[in-house]
Amino acid sequence: MKYMNVINFIIIALILTGICVVEEVLVSRSLIEIQNRCLQIESLAEEEGNIQNARIVLALDNLEFRWTEYESKLCYMVHHKNVQEIGQEIVKARKYIAENDVQEFEVSIELIKFYCHSYLHFMGASVHNVL
Repeated sequence: MKYMNVINFIIIALILTGICVVEEVLVSRSLIEIQNRCLQIESLAEEEGNIQNARIVLALDNLEFRWTEYESKLCYMVHHKNVQEIGQEIVKARKYIAENDVQEFEVSIELIKFYCHSYLHFMGASVHNVL
């Protein structure tokens, strides 16, 4: 009977470890993809010189679509308020394109990258998530 308790404990520990690893991979991949899409938008803006063009709008649409998908999945793992800033900055970037405000647009894209970078450090597997 004592061996069964040990085996059950090991099984539970392995399951919890597996959940943490899956969570870490999902969060990391999502945020890294968003960062890469921001880098792509920055390079498009540099190439074009004007943010009011179809390629940048399409890239921002793709960013928003991907973020919406990832945000809904991340909300299962982390508190929604911890990830809502990225969505807000995407909305601001869209507004800055309409106003042709290049500087504020670049600041919004930089903030999205900053949020992704900082989220990578505090999201993912932790003892609190396991418990």
